[in-house]
Amino acid sequence: MSRHGKKYVEMAKAVDREKLYDPQEAFELLKKIVKANFDHTVEVAIRLGVDPRHADQQVRGTVVLPHGTGRTLRVLVFAKGDKAKEAEEAGADRVGAEDVVEEIQKGWLDFDVAVATPDMMGTVGRLGKILGPKGLMPNPKTGTVTMDVGKAVKEIKAGKVEYRVDKSGIIHVPIGKISFSLEQLFANFRRLVGAVIKAKPSGAKGTYLKTITISSTCSPGIKISPQVIMLAVTGEKEV
Repeated sequence: MSRHGKKYVEMAKAVDREKLYDPQEAFELLKKIVKANFDHTVEVAIRLGVDPRHADQQVRGTVVLPHGTGRTLRVLVFAKGDKAKEAEEAGADRVGAEDVVEEIQKGWLDFDVAVATPDMMGTVGRLGKILGPKGLMPNPKTGTVTMDVGKAVKEIKAGKVEYRVDKSGIIHVPIGKISFSLEQLFANFRRLVGAVIKAKPSGAKGTYLKTITISSTCSPGIKISPQVIMLAVTGEKEV
């Protein structure tokens, strides 16, 4: 049985595990209890009222956080000709085609996100067994297979994140750093939750937002009232 350290125990004492906090109150509490010698990542976990085993209850998409994530992502673009130049001008860290595919097959993986033009997917497809398990395979559903590579690179660099429900019906997404202001964290949080609400699948029945929890890298979770955030984002109360 794992045991938490002294710092975690002290933080946990300040959190009422049975309470559903107002969003502003939750972020204030998180910033108050987290004391560390590094800049914690702030994460959101949203448990949805969906059954991911059914195709009509999948929840997946991307959203550009207004204040970014506090992390600079390394972007690789598979493209040729004018599209390769466009990607470079947009700030891609690496641009290539068959040459980069060969490097990846030999073990090179120094990037966080891969983008590809549609005409390159026949070549990039050879990397499925390498990139797929690591979540690095370009995908049209996340906007990483596109002819508009310049826009894709700029959005990723600006703070675009992917959300995807796991087999337990939970979405986990980083929304910034503990050093962010309360206004920045809440703006990012609201944008994410708004996107997840809009992505509600037609097959979802009953309560959609079951629980919402925020935490930092090493902190206990703080539960936020789904009803309050629904009102804040949409102006409507879920029934």
